[in-house]
Amino acid sequence: MTTCFESCGLRRQSDSDPGLTAFYPALRRRAFSIVLLITALAMETALAAPAAIETEFNDQEILITLPPEALTPETHPDSAPALADHVQDYLLQARSQGDPRYLGYAQALFERWPESRMTDRLKILRATLNQSLHRFEPAREELTNILSASTSDHRHINQARLTLANLELVQGNYESARSHCQQLADDFPGLIAASCLAQVEARTGNPETAYQSLLAQTRRSPTGDTSSRTWALGTLADIAAQLGRPEAEEHWRQVLTLTPDDLYTRTQLADWLLERGENEAVIELTEQYEQVDSLAVIRVIAMKRHRHSDAGTLSARLDERFSEARWRGTLLHQRDLARYALDVEGNAKAALAHSLANWQDQREPLDTRLLLRAAKSAGRDSVSADVRAWLDKHNQRDARYPEVRS
Repeated sequence: MTTCFESCGLRRQSDSDPGLTAFYPALRRRAFSIVLLITALAMETALAAPAAIETEFNDQEILITLPPEALTPETHPDSAPALADHVQDYLLQARSQGDPRYLGYAQALFERWPESRMTDRLKILRATLNQSLHRFEPAREELTNILSASTSDHRHINQARLTLANLELVQGNYESARSHCQQLADDFPGLIAASCLAQVEARTGNPETAYQSLLAQTRRSPTGDTSSRTWALGTLADIAAQLGRPEAEEHWRQVLTLTPDDLYTRTQLADWLLERGENEAVIELTEQYEQVDSLAVIRVIAMKRHRHSDAGTLSARLDERFSEARWRGTLLHQRDLARYALDVEGNAKAALAHSLANWQDQREPLDTRLLLRAAKSAGRDSVSADVRAWLDKHNQRDARYPEVRS
């Protein structure tokens, strides 16, 4: 699913209650044991300390080259529109380059801006930033306040509603997401609202109907609206993948033709190809994207399976990158670390710890499948049973979850 603002110029990337009970009351009997399991696994993983981080360097040694924005400090924007433009640009850079430092630049701008001068546009951007940083509850609260404020104009209400619908989808709160998607469809009908509703329908038991309906509407819609069409094609790809249909690849490639810098779509397609054993295609698709954790992890898995001569080099680079992130306490994407632990290091216990922690916040299909795989590899049947119960509660079936059928 996509986070969209300013006519969908920023796209694709993603806690009221981090426990399983927030989503499935019947799991309350087991929720406490899962929290204990997360804690135990995290402690066990922590005992396997990463390699020592080097802290002594020559005064002339270049450690890292920062983006130009960090080298030439600029005058702080003196108006809300100017600030919003700067923040939006940083968020776009973070999404298109996979560089989280731009999120830090955006955060710094907000920290210097008075709360009394916050506009609805700025609040939506701040909520988008918080969602990107996995601070879901502050994002939810900000967006909810915009929806309830009588002074918010129609355009900002629709944008806040769409962003909130995406947040609820990412966290698996499907009924709340459905409500926001339906309200958006009533107020702002079109491909974006239709995609929003289709995503909810697909994940709550009706993927075939959702796919066919959105496909028909996409074919009827004008081709000039690139943003809406890209959104719809990405949604069609995700639902096709859920159904196990080969059309998923075609839809994802159509999105990349329209927006080559869409890292979310590139990751989805690379994952799809990897699961089909098309390792050479994965290596080609991820070339020059080794700085993006999600794509680098998929790339090194493909290289390892293909017995590529550079697999060891990239693996060592990722190991250092993840070790430094743990040392700094800035690990943002638990999913990537969990997958690296499972498919590259073969460390099922560490993979389970990280994928469990990730699943408390994010319940997209890739998150769910990774947790099922890690639980199976680690022999934790109780975790698998809890995830299956949550899937059953929402009538969610997905061709990407062979562990559910086994």
